[in-house]
Amino acid sequence: MREGGAAVTGELVHVVVAAVLFVGSHFLLSCAPVRSRLVAKLGEKPFQGAYSLIALVLIVWLAMAYNAAPFVAVWWPPVGLQHVSLTVMVLASILVVGAITTPSPTAAGTDAESLAARGPVGLGRITRHPMMWGIGLWGISHLLANGDAAGMILFGSLTLLALAGPLAIDAKRRAALGPVWESYARQTSYLPFAAIAAGRTRLVFAEIGWWRVGLGIIVYIALLALHPLLFGVAPWPM
Repeated sequence: MREGGAAVTGELVHVVVAAVLFVGSHFLLSCAPVRSRLVAKLGEKPFQGAYSLIALVLIVWLAMAYNAAPFVAVWWPPVGLQHVSLTVMVLASILVVGAITTPSPTAAGTDAESLAARGPVGLGRITRHPMMWGIGLWGISHLLANGDAAGMILFGSLTLLALAGPLAIDAKRRAALGPVWESYARQTSYLPFAAIAAGRTRLVFAEIGWWRVGLGIIVYIALLALHPLLFGVAPWPM
């Protein structure tokens, strides 16, 4: 958890504005009517480029606003929650590594139609949005460990975007792929393990592989060790 004492050069309202624009721009540009009109005028690749540039500018602004914001304590997370936060980060790291190393029809820049026609594999059997859940769990873990206003705004906005964003992704894939997507969606779930619990698919750990789990844990340990150097804050409970 970050604490007060550093030089303050900004205001909390800057974090609020940056967070609203960052999250709002994602939802606005992902909205089917807006997106379709912009793609029709600009073309798919120029639209994606503009979308990425806007996202990059706003996330940099959000990070800078957060770093410059005053420390305003809302609550003090107990040590127990900080331990929970560290545990959740292990799951987040494994999900992100698994998502990066497993082609998915929900990921950008993939052959979504052929991947959807193939059916879910690996982490896709657990949730069709492993990357978004990984980012969402990352945000939740930081919310558990940070009780200051700026931190709650930053990590809360990123968590909201990660866990609500799949709704827009699903809608876009449904419109583009039609029955192929519907068939894929029936075999998967947004909520982790929901499709498995309902009997629509089954967990095949061999498709995930121990190497992905191991690599995720290695990434977690590396982030834990480098956290003070990269972000100036020790993540382990004091």
